Amino acid sequence: MMSTVSGADTIAFVLKGYPRLSESFIAQEILALERRGLDIMIVSLRHPTDGSIHPIHEEIKAPVLYLPEYLYQEPLRLIHAWIRVRRFPDYMAARSMWRNDLGRDRTANRIRRFGQAMVLGSELIGRVSHLHAHFLHTPASVVRYASAIMGVPWSCSAHAKDIWTTPAWEKRQKLAECAWITTCTQANATHLRDIADDPAKVMLNYHGLDVRRFPPPTQARRPRDGRHSGDPVIILSVGRAVDKKGYDDLLQALRQLPPRRQWRFVHIGDGDRLAALKQLAQQLGIASRIRWLGALPQQDVLKWYRHADIFALACRVSSDGDRDGLPNVLLEALSQSVAVISTGISGIPELINDNEHGLIVPQRDVAALTSALDRLIVDPDLRSRLGEMGNTRVREKFSLDAHIDGIAAKFGVQPVSEA
Repeated sequence: MMSTVSGADTIAFVLKGYPRLSESFIAQEILALERRGLDIMIVSLRHPTDGSIHPIHEEIKAPVLYLPEYLYQEPLRLIHAWIRVRRFPDYMAARSMWRNDLGRDRTANRIRRFGQAMVLGSELIGRVSHLHAHFLHTPASVVRYASAIMGVPWSCSAHAKDIWTTPAWEKRQKLAECAWITTCTQANATHLRDIADDPAKVMLNYHGLDVRRFPPPTQARRPRDGRHSGDPVIILSVGRAVDKKGYDDLLQALRQLPPRRQWRFVHIGDGDRLAALKQLAQQLGIASRIRWLGALPQQDVLKWYRHADIFALACRVSSDGDRDGLPNVLLEALSQSVAVISTGISGIPELINDNEHGLIVPQRDVAALTSALDRLIVDPDLRSRLGEMGNTRVREKFSLDAHIDGIAAKFGVQPVSEA
């Protein structure tokens, strides 16, 4: 398919940080839209911190504008922006909007958002026709203020934490003022439509997986059954070491497996709780069975998907309401025919039917998680059946091509057939 764009104007995609290994789903969307002819500029609120990038990032052609991460770091840039934007006809209305918000949220972060919005407005006025925020919290706040300053429309892609930790009053404001909003699970969409003045603004649009980057495995897995110490079942998980991923539940479940079971656990990812999890593994007496690999490039993660027998992700709702939407790593694992175990929160049951595409257990239920792990460890035939069904599910219902056209149409991208 080739595409044409209904207008030549540039769309600014505003992200909290770019590039980020943990947000490859955003990068694949930008690349797909770019290939359909959309003229994109990336605006990042923070500079990159990851040591490596995905191959997707190398293919994206869009230029990147980095805003001041902290206002005190670039005072002259901020002052120049304020001098310029205060002459814009809509500046005072935008300033009033921000001051009302500051009255309800007296934080340095709220001040920083408006400062970044002034810089964005000053440097992109006349260069972009639309602003699009990825995430409903900080990026959408910057975009909302910049939109008011510049007098251009804005939209948003909402995902997970940004939906469930943003105050209700702020979500309602943003839903009322944006042109449209897309989100990646039915659970998210239902929540946003329930609080929106105009529910029609909210569009369900799964991220989808670029299956071309995840071709099916070419070799069959060994029929490991957990009986041989020299050939243990490999249990893999990919995710940041943060509370909502439930890794302490997973470690507890691994500890409760029958002593005779032969398994190894491999974790890929970084995160604030990584050191605490390693310490917990020591306390539980299972540290010798675990490899902590840290963050890895996508090509290395793909190799581990193909080597693993089981993929486990014990997602849960954190005490502050934070939760996953539909973790992209589940799509990736299923695309490699790995038998998956996860929990029944958010959009995960929209992808996985229990005992058909994988196993679903209740969140925070260590006993159920242990039982599911043990069931898959001893039964390679079950793992094979679930893996194949999961692979088919992703490729037929959750491929990127199946879902990108919806958001592309919102930006005026009209697909046309190749000549």
